[in-house]
Amino acid sequence: MKKITLLFILVLFTTQASYAKTLRVYKHITRDGVIHYSSKKPRVRGYTVLRIKCPECGWKSKVNWHSTRLVTNKFDKEINAAAKKWKVEASLIKAVIHAESSFIPENQSSVGAQGLMQLMPATQQIYAVTNPFDPKQNIQAGVAYLKRLLNMFNDNVDLALAAYNAGENAVKKYKNTIPPYEETRNYVKRVKILQKRYKKEAKAS
Repeated sequence: MKKITLLFILVLFTTQASYAKTLRVYKHITRDGVIHYSSKKPRVRGYTVLRIKCPECGWKSKVNWHSTRLVTNKFDKEINAAAKKWKVEASLIKAVIHAESSFIPENQSSVGAQGLMQLMPATQQIYAVTNPFDPKQNIQAGVAYLKRLLNMFNDNVDLALAAYNAGENAVKKYKNTIPPYEETRNYVKRVKILQKRYKKEAKAS
C-alpha cells in the first residue's frame, strides 16, 4: 500500500476543514509505513497533531452565508433537547453552532474556545462542563449561556449574539448596542442569516 501524502489529507479533510476555524488532525504511521489521519485521538503511541486552518472560516470570511451549504441531520437530538429545556429556537442554536464550529465537535480556536458552541474555559466552569468536546454537554452549556444572554437583553437576539461573541460587558459598555467591532457585527449578521435559513429549512422538511 502506498503512503498517503499531505496533499491527500488536505483533500480528505476539505469538507470539514473548509467549515472549521481550526481542525485538529491526528497523524500516526504504522509499522509497514502507512500513514493514517483521524479527527479523533488514536489509541496508539507516537502520533503527532496537525492543525489545518481554513482561510474561509475567520471573521473576515468572504463566504456567502446566503448560499453556503447548511449542515443538516447532525446533533438534532441534542439540539432539540436543549431548545426545549431552555426555550430557545432550534434554528438559532443551529445557526450559532454553524457560525462557531460548523458542527465539528473537535473544533478548537486559537484563543481556547472549544467544541460545537466554542465554549471558553470560564463558561465551561460555570456550567459544569467536564468534556467540552462532548456534543451533549457542549450544546446544553452553550444554549444555557445563550438563554442567559437573551434574558439579560430582553430577548433582543442581536444583542445576545453580540454578547456571545464579544462578551456581555462589551455590549453594556456601548449602552446596550452592538459594539463597533467589525468581527462582532459580522458575526451577528452571519448568525441571523443562518438562523433564517435553518428556520426555512425546518419548515420545508
